[in-house]
Amino acid sequence: MESLSPSGHRFRRIPRQSIATNLKLDPLREEIWRLRDASCKWAQEGLLYMGTLLGWIFFMVLDENLEQWPHLNELVQCYRTDWVKDENKYGHYESVSPVLFQTQIFEGPDTDIETEIQLASARQIRAEDTTDDDIPSTSGRQFPDATFFDSSHSKVLKHFGQSPLPAYEPAFDWENERSMIFGQRTPETPTTHYGSGLKISVKVLSLLFQAGLVEPFYGTICLYNRERKEKLSEDFFFHILPTEMQDASITYEPRGVFYLDAPSASICLLIQLEKTVTEEGVHLTERERQKLQVWSRIMPYRESFAWAIVPLFDNSITAASGGSTSPGSPLAPSVSGSSSHEGVSEPTAKITLDGKLGYSSRSSVIVEISNLNKVKESYTEESLQDPKRKVHKPVKGVLRLEIEKLQAGHADLENVSESGSVTNDSIDPADRIADSTLTKCPSNGSDGPQHSNSKWNFFDGKEIPKNGSNAVGCSDLNADDFQAFDFRSTTRNEPFLQLFHCLYVYPLTVSLNRKRNLYIRIELRKDDADARRQPLEAMCTREPDVSLQKWVHTQVAVGARVACYHDEIKLFLPAIWTPMHHLLFTFFHIDLQTKLEAPKPVIRLRSEISLPIMRELVPHYLQDSGKERLDYLEDGKNIFRLRLRLCSSLYPVNERIRDFFLEYDRHTLRTSPPWGSELLEAINSLKNVDSTALLQFLHPILNMLLHLIGNGGETLQVAAFRAMVNILTRVQHESVDDTERNRFLVNYVDYAFDDFGGRQPPVYPGLSTVWGSLARSKAKGYRVGPVYDDVLAMAWFFLELIVKSMALEQTRLFYHSLPLGEDVPPMQLKEGVFRCILQLYDCLLTEVHERCKKGLSLAKRLNSSLAFFCYDLLSIIEPRQVFELVSLYLDKFSGVCQSALHDCKLTFLQIICDHDLFVEMPGRDPSDRNYLSSVLIQELFLTWDHDDLSQRAKAARILVVLLCKHEFDSRYQKHEDKLYIAQLYFPLIGQILDEMPVFYNLNAVEKREVLIVILHIVRNLDDASLVKAWQQSIARTRLFFKLLEECLILFEHRKPADSMLVGCSSRSPSGDGPVSPKYSDRLSPAINNYLSEASRQEVRPQGTPENGYLWQRANSHLSSPSQPYSLREALAQAQSSRIGASTQALRESLHPMLRQKLELWEENLSAAVSLQVLEITEKFSTTVVSSIIATDLGKHDCITSIFMSFFSRNQPLVFWKALFPVFNSVFNLHGAILMSRENDRFLKQVAFHLLRLAVFRNDNIRKRAVVGLQILVRSSFYYFMQTARLRVMLTITLSELMSDVQVTQMKSDGTLEESGEARRLRKSLEEMADEARSPNLLSECGLPENALVVIPEKLSENQWSWSEVKYLSDSLLLALDASLEHALLASVMTMDRYSAAESFYKLALAFAPVPDLHIMWLLHLCDAHQEMQSWAEAAQCAVAVAGVVMQNGSRKNKWKIRVLVGLQVASVPENCSIVYGKCMVYSLNYALVARNDGVWSRDHVAALRKICPMVSREITSEASAAEVEGYGASKLTVDSAVKYLQLANKLFSQAELHHFCASILELVIPVYKSRRAYGQLAKCHTLLTNIYESILEQESSPIPFTDATYYRVGFYGEKFGKLDRKEYVYREARDVRLGDIMEKLSHIYECRMDDGNHTLHIIPDSRQVKADDLQAGVCYLQITAVDPVMEDEDLGSRRERIFSLSTGTVRARVFDRFLFDTPFTKNGKTQGGLEDQWKRRSVLQTEGSFPALVNRLLVIRSECLEFSPVENAIGMIETRTAALRNELEEPRSSEGDQLPRLQSLQRILQGSVAVQVNSGVLSVCTAFLSGEPATRLRSQELQQLIAALLEFMAVCKRAIRVHFRLIGEEDQDFHTQLVNGFQSLTAELSHYIPAILSEL
Repeated sequence: MESLSPSGHRFRRIPRQSIATNLKLDPLREEIWRLRDASCKWAQEGLLYMGTLLGWIFFMVLDENLEQWPHLNELVQCYRTDWVKDENKYGHYESVSPVLFQTQIFEGPDTDIETEIQLASARQIRAEDTTDDDIPSTSGRQFPDATFFDSSHSKVLKHFGQSPLPAYEPAFDWENERSMIFGQRTPETPTTHYGSGLKISVKVLSLLFQAGLVEPFYGTICLYNRERKEKLSEDFFFHILPTEMQDASITYEPRGVFYLDAPSASICLLIQLEKTVTEEGVHLTERERQKLQVWSRIMPYRESFAWAIVPLFDNSITAASGGSTSPGSPLAPSVSGSSSHEGVSEPTAKITLDGKLGYSSRSSVIVEISNLNKVKESYTEESLQDPKRKVHKPVKGVLRLEIEKLQAGHADLENVSESGSVTNDSIDPADRIADSTLTKCPSNGSDGPQHSNSKWNFFDGKEIPKNGSNAVGCSDLNADDFQAFDFRSTTRNEPFLQLFHCLYVYPLTVSLNRKRNLYIRIELRKDDADARRQPLEAMCTREPDVSLQKWVHTQVAVGARVACYHDEIKLFLPAIWTPMHHLLFTFFHIDLQTKLEAPKPVIRLRSEISLPIMRELVPHYLQDSGKERLDYLEDGKNIFRLRLRLCSSLYPVNERIRDFFLEYDRHTLRTSPPWGSELLEAINSLKNVDSTALLQFLHPILNMLLHLIGNGGETLQVAAFRAMVNILTRVQHESVDDTERNRFLVNYVDYAFDDFGGRQPPVYPGLSTVWGSLARSKAKGYRVGPVYDDVLAMAWFFLELIVKSMALEQTRLFYHSLPLGEDVPPMQLKEGVFRCILQLYDCLLTEVHERCKKGLSLAKRLNSSLAFFCYDLLSIIEPRQVFELVSLYLDKFSGVCQSALHDCKLTFLQIICDHDLFVEMPGRDPSDRNYLSSVLIQELFLTWDHDDLSQRAKAARILVVLLCKHEFDSRYQKHEDKLYIAQLYFPLIGQILDEMPVFYNLNAVEKREVLIVILHIVRNLDDASLVKAWQQSIARTRLFFKLLEECLILFEHRKPADSMLVGCSSRSPSGDGPVSPKYSDRLSPAINNYLSEASRQEVRPQGTPENGYLWQRANSHLSSPSQPYSLREALAQAQSSRIGASTQALRESLHPMLRQKLELWEENLSAAVSLQVLEITEKFSTTVVSSIIATDLGKHDCITSIFMSFFSRNQPLVFWKALFPVFNSVFNLHGAILMSRENDRFLKQVAFHLLRLAVFRNDNIRKRAVVGLQILVRSSFYYFMQTARLRVMLTITLSELMSDVQVTQMKSDGTLEESGEARRLRKSLEEMADEARSPNLLSECGLPENALVVIPEKLSENQWSWSEVKYLSDSLLLALDASLEHALLASVMTMDRYSAAESFYKLALAFAPVPDLHIMWLLHLCDAHQEMQSWAEAAQCAVAVAGVVMQNGSRKNKWKIRVLVGLQVASVPENCSIVYGKCMVYSLNYALVARNDGVWSRDHVAALRKICPMVSREITSEASAAEVEGYGASKLTVDSAVKYLQLANKLFSQAELHHFCASILELVIPVYKSRRAYGQLAKCHTLLTNIYESILEQESSPIPFTDATYYRVGFYGEKFGKLDRKEYVYREARDVRLGDIMEKLSHIYECRMDDGNHTLHIIPDSRQVKADDLQAGVCYLQITAVDPVMEDEDLGSRRERIFSLSTGTVRARVFDRFLFDTPFTKNGKTQGGLEDQWKRRSVLQTEGSFPALVNRLLVIRSECLEFSPVENAIGMIETRTAALRNELEEPRSSEGDQLPRLQSLQRILQGSVAVQVNSGVLSVCTAFLSGEPATRLRSQELQQLIAALLEFMAVCKRAIRVHFRLIGEEDQDFHTQLVNGFQSLTAELSHYIPAILSEL
């Protein structure tokens, strides 16, 4: 499209496309014509003029004065003047270059796409050795190392990222968006007779014979219809010269150019050849030779030689057997080849049935015609196809033609849209017909045995040399080319647009009674006064470069009685005809005598005419008076038959049109009475004119009627107006064009209408007046007839005429006075004219309003016409005058009206706001800003509150498209322009904030549209304007940030699989047409249309390879039914499966390139939105400090909510890089508020997401998460002076994170190991406390190196402590390790219940800072113990839970109790041992006493501590740290404590530890007492009674009660992992024996030795193990039974331990020390006598005491004591003595207790003095008191041994006496045995100890 003139003129002159001809203009006449045109006013403006060549040729013939014939003057002016096009009518839009999108990286925990891309880029660069500029990009895709910010504003305002709008509308097409407006005006290209259809050129290359070409040949080519035997075009003359006769200076041979409407199989090329006649083969007499020489000087005689027909589009004809054949059709896709074909080659140019080119490059076809038919006699063209005609032999020669398709003239040049963007309308998918072979096709249908040897050779891109003088409007034509006139242009239903006025004469036959050698001379004469007067120079000749001649000749019919002629004679007619103009045919015989002459009267348009022939001419032979003197040949019979074809755009054949022209002339020349009835009748009769004739002379008729409307009186005006309406209606309805705006009428308004070129007053006042008068009459109720409906239907035409008339007047008024470079100022309409237009506008609005209510479609079209009327007026007249029209419209359609009316209003606003100068429009008042923008905002918001869903969507779309138009407009790229536009639309945000329910009522698509507009407005606003949105109220500010949160939600980048199904929701807009497939939920709805069209595109753009598509398919299998490749396949597959095609399925159906585009756009949109919201948040955070803003300063909920939304969404890497500097800034400015208790939820969410980011594989994100954690720690230091509360937060969030993060992964051997996420989290937590790396880490994240230690403004001391941070990090690592260990045990959890319990236990300890989590894991542990029937351990868990509940301190009464629960896992990474003795601190923040329950005191806490020794008395300063939303003491009540105490009571009862049950019930009773729950108290006391009875029963049992058995287990072997070389004490049920636990542990650990490299062995004894001496590859278990050690027990005593002796009292069975004795000898023997047997006593100290929360405790200390053999003997005797004395001294309360005492005493005595056991005491005496061992004893040892023996015997004697008193009759025998045994023992001992007799 040509650019606008630099002076701002809105009109552009477009030269008319002319009918090129082969005649040259006379230079002198050209100069005269140029000077004549120079007098025109438009020529003075420097505009280009190029008249039609035919017009010049015509005026060369007769240049009469046309002023006497005004209608001819109008016709000539109509045809010869240039088109005048309004450049502003259809908008002028220059877009900026497309935005380049970068690949956005959305990382997950296990992805590091950034590193992968960098490595791939590095490899690619190294491999290709290219620079960044050399790397190709697809659809703007760039490598991600580019900086992500808006370069267009970089010099003024640097944003965080690109504007979201380009990513939301990445394929914005202004033309396409405008075309979707209802009633949108579509620009038409200038229509010409040759502007559409197919255009082909034919060039004769050569004619070859077997003997060569030795003489010149001449010929004609024309388009011919074989079926109708009709010529379709005039003849193209050519000649072929031998090589020696060719002129070397001629470098270009002209081509013949032919035009076709549409391809047809019957259309062909008719080729006729002739040559110069020779004497060869002719016998002539001498006289005849002389005559021939004379004749040849007069007219070179050429005889007919041959002919051929070449079908152009027929590919269906097959060769019949024995029939003749013809060349295959060069422009038709041929049938598939076969073996009989010859001369076949593949075409590279695909020329299809519709006649369009598949390429813009030129493609031509070489045609070789070998079936030339010989001609020997004269013929007519019809006779060639006559089957009765004799067929001659074929000529043995080949004629070679080059046939080429050309661009179809001006229409293709105008294919560039008005906005400057190239459309694809000229590229049709049907152009790409697959390559095929060509075959021979039959020729002309003549019978005979002829065969064709024609071949078609194709070549691509053949360039024809050009001389630089192309014909106007056709870039493919040369000035020397001949454009053949298309005869069908005179019969088409199209307006004449060129001046042509010629006659084609075809002499056919002359029938004589004898043979003659006849030829005919044709001439045009002006009159018949004198036959000797020279005729007019009007005849065209066959020779090139020859001017018009006075006459021309036909061929010679040699020796024919019926002479036949096939010549075409063309002559140009004069503009003004008289009855005397006539054609004269003169018939000549070869003997040079004039024989016959025939006059032809005035031409009549008939197909064929038969005339008589006169013998001689006489003066005045045309007059009737002289006819009697004429002598006719053949008795006056009509023996001369000819055909005439009139082709004229000046002379109307229709009589009514001629009458109208005549009356118009009379009226214009004032030769008729004023307002005569004849003119009115002629005007009224136009309604009866044939539609074809009416259309052909449409433009001049309209011009004349407009002239009458403008200048005539009222009667004439009305008549002309009504006639014009009738004509327009007929043209609209009767033409083939069924569009709302008929293209002929559009061409007239847009191009042809020039308002008489300033020669007459403008028509708009008269047209407005007569139309307004008619409209007012209708409004008053007068009958105006049906014409008024036609006026409304054609209102668009009249309105556009009015506007163009105004614009032309405006241009003429200001042209000379306008300074160079300035725009034309708006025109102020005169008051009367404007009032008339206003009244007319009001009447039309009323029609729209009334008809809309009735649902008539005419109303919507009329509404669009009125909108475009205002649109056009805005460029011409004063805008405030137009605003009056707009205001009138809005008043008529005010408020929320009916749906149809409201839709019209939206369309109206959509059209006028699309104006090029919309942004620059003034306000209605001088003090106001843009009036149209304020109206638009108000109406759009009103629409969003409308019930019609489609209108909501339409309103949102209008706004987005409008902002896109501004954003991409090259005129508004400066920062101040964008600011001004943003301020225009800023009130919209205020309206939305005031009426938020309106926004929330929109569906998701509409919300996205509105939000993208809001973001774009806010982006370009300055800070001062933006602050206004935050200053009115706190609620309003919150709503503003709610909108930002909606942005993050609706534009979050999700996986395509998460998309919704196709189809609109119940609230989505429902369009009239089919719903477009939904490829994306987040991008603009226009993208779905774009992708839908792109997926259907199968055309190759310019420059693509021959066999290349727009994109190449990767593999053929991609189009398989299982994987649909194209959209059609996807939709068909979805329909066949009877399920709706999902968004994901549609995306999969896209080509990979389109899918890549779509993903790229969605990624960039999400990134741009997030960055824009972040930018706004930073502005708000900064502004809160310095400005007065309405927000909650005590909580900053706006900031907290938006940050929580940030962290909870999937964000790109570029966002994370931009976030943390803002995060640091916000906490610097508002840390005290953000860290307060009111923001617990915010702090917890932030902590969670920072820990979540800390597990990311991408190092950039992970490091920033570490910095974020450090920022939280810094804020905690400065605003709370400690990190206890933050530690609670992080512990809580870590616990939640563990359920989301996979901390383990499977190894190749099937076992579990620590996952990468866990390792990265550990690394992040370690880096958080790494003081050395911190500066570099901060610098990498864009923060200053001293960011952590810098002192805030209001503080004076640096509170940062790396040791505190280290403690915090260790606490979190402890929780992480516990969680990891628990996860690693998942596979063996059911088998190894010991490890499972320990895992739960460690989790409980690790999350101890949070009571809720601590209780949760304790309860899990309790359940695990109950499953193992470890009732004591389960009871301890319940007691621990109750202790947590009871021991919470209070802030209200300052009573803070610190509960120190022991059993904390030591932070020893090597062994993770459970260190009993250390205590974990519970943060106690709420006293149960403070809740007015007042039931427990310090004494009760002490009692709890006796039950469970884990409770300590220390006090903590972190009493309130654990109170976090959802966590803390609010859930810990007295009732819950009672519940867990009762559970503990139940479990202790099952463990038979009744002494614990009694203490627990004593804690429950005060609760019931305080509540006066007497029923519960009664139950408790009953339970106490039962418990005490059970305790008594245990104490009185003769068999000592044991609650459990204990075993020491040592682990040795690498396969044990952390257990290697460690010892544990296991607490088992009392019925578990040593073999049982061996079997159990073997079963647990044997499954871990299944790798084949390790085996499990059990060490059978309890000796000390040296681990280094054990066999490698073998794992060892050493299991030993151990005894618990009482608190007051003397472990150094040499006595043997009899546990039953020490269990007689009620005491808590709590053990943390255990022992076992191991006998050994020092002589190396396995076992020896008493004198050699030593004993080793091992004492084990455990990490905690039993019963504990776990079944096994780690041995933390082990001591060994050794006893000599004599000490062992003494200890054995003393042990027996003590047992017997203890039984004798045990008090008994009643006589009923004597029986148990007797039984116990009998058992002890039997073991001491019975004969069968005497060997024990005697063996000691034998071993140590006799022989050699006695000499080795020291005296002290000897005395101790004797004393022990004497004491033992004395106690036995006493016991026997007591036994005698207790026994009855039945035990006398047993007593006698005891006495005998004692006496016998005494006698034996007397041998070793003589003094024993005296002692006893």
